[in-house]
Amino acid sequence: MYEAIQIVHSYWAYLVLLVVTLATINALAGFFSKREYAPKDFRVSLFALIVSHIQLLIGLVIFFISPLVVWFSGTHKMGEIMKDATLRLYNVEHPMIMILMIVFITIGYSKHKKKLTSTPKFKMLAIFYTIAWILMLSRIPWANWFS
Repeated sequence: MYEAIQIVHSYWAYLVLLVVTLATINALAGFFSKREYAPKDFRVSLFALIVSHIQLLIGLVIFFISPLVVWFSGTHKMGEIMKDATLRLYNVEHPMIMILMIVFITIGYSKHKKKLTSTPKFKMLAIFYTIAWILMLSRIPWANWFS
């Protein structure tokens, strides 16, 4: 079961990366070009929110069943986890940073809906989605993506 969920999580990550990148570029382009906010812009930002939240749910399942996550096994102490780069990535850095990414996307999406005009809408999306995008890129386990 773990392998199947891991495969879904890995392939869904490509979709998340693509959609969040597109939503971030769309928000930045809309803000800097001062164009009108359109239904297409709403759908792009909403789709980024949806696919990232689905990835979070899949990731939470993996967090509790993965053999790389040793928090719950009692076999490793915190010091051991923090000294080992691989264990630290999968037990601390990746989950924490990806949760923060989701938080920034959610905040940006929520704040942009409250704005009444195009420039502030795009500004909220551009700020929060860009931060989320940078966080996401910083903690993707790139070595595993291409191995």
